[in-house]
Amino acid sequence: MLFSARRLFVPTLTASLLLPGVSFAEDAKSRAGTALDALQVWYNTTSGLWDTVGWWNGANCMTTIADLAALDPSVMKTADFVFNNTFLNAPSSNPNPGPETRTNTKRDGLLPRTNYAGNSSDWLDSAYDDDGWWALAWIAAYDVTEENSYLNLAEGIFASLADTWGTRCGNGGIYWSTSSSYINAITNELFLSIAAHLANRVPSRKEFYVSWAQKEWNWFAAQGFIAANHTINDGLTDSCENNAQTVWSYNQGVVLGGLVELNKAAPNSSYLESANKIAKAAIETLADTSGVIHESCEPDNCQPDATVFKGVFIRNLQMLQSVSPRDIYKKTINDCANSIWKNDRNSENELGVVWSGPVVSTVDPSTQSSAMDALVAAIAV
Repeated sequence: MLFSARRLFVPTLTASLLLPGVSFAEDAKSRAGTALDALQVWYNTTSGLWDTVGWWNGANCMTTIADLAALDPSVMKTADFVFNNTFLNAPSSNPNPGPETRTNTKRDGLLPRTNYAGNSSDWLDSAYDDDGWWALAWIAAYDVTEENSYLNLAEGIFASLADTWGTRCGNGGIYWSTSSSYINAITNELFLSIAAHLANRVPSRKEFYVSWAQKEWNWFAAQGFIAANHTINDGLTDSCENNAQTVWSYNQGVVLGGLVELNKAAPNSSYLESANKIAKAAIETLADTSGVIHESCEPDNCQPDATVFKGVFIRNLQMLQSVSPRDIYKKTINDCANSIWKNDRNSENELGVVWSGPVVSTVDPSTQSSAMDALVAAIAV
């Protein structure tokens, strides 16, 4: 792969592993570090994003890097560079700056704070789920750097989302975008997860964020998102019923992390019980006989968005495993990571969308970061 003038390859300690003929230990950190080197070939220092993929995919790339840095300090130099450069440059690359604004409207006694650093409005792009991905990415960056500007940015994004809380289905929820009345699962799961994450990181406003997380979860659980077998569908119909759309892996994932963080902030055994039911149902539905997770769109119809979904699931499954361990979760994570490295990797250490292999279709930062999520999770288990 050729380097363009606008790209900068930021090496980690594993850069030498990409050289032909150089052997390396097949351990989890080495695999993840090597995959990070390959991911960074796509990183564009001018845009602050990864070339060839979209805005929200960039947030997930950044989250993957933060999660790896939390487990492997040797990549912190790369992580720090990416966070700072993206923080400074990515807003100018926002493809669709949105009309979302802070109204400071008091809703059910929950009044968001009005002053935020980081110009959070620059990260809004009219799609509320995109906003949510960036909030979680900046929380992940804060976790490994303790840089308050990143946490403040996430708070600002959350406040804008809170202002959109609806009244149509069950008197709550958040729409998919500023121009749509579709109520989908992922946007509301992201809102839950952001609120719960912030509850554990902003002590002075813990009750505020716990209240929002509980409000979202109570509303979500009472709607038709969760099927009888505990899988989560894509969204609700205009009449506020389960629309029986595809069981995407990321819809089974984000909610797990949200419930883990909510249980940490406001312990309640029902949160982890629900998370375990969803996780087990997802594995039963999405894993093949070798334990490898698949998306229904594989191998050729997952572009441009579904290529990242499975990594989101595994990332959040590992969060659940850390507090509510199950053999099946550990096995799924390891089965996916081992299969990716053995079967879904090309000569440039680029990782594809079909984790059971072979590498097919487009290989890009979204397939790379998604597969990396499994390699990173394998370090933790």
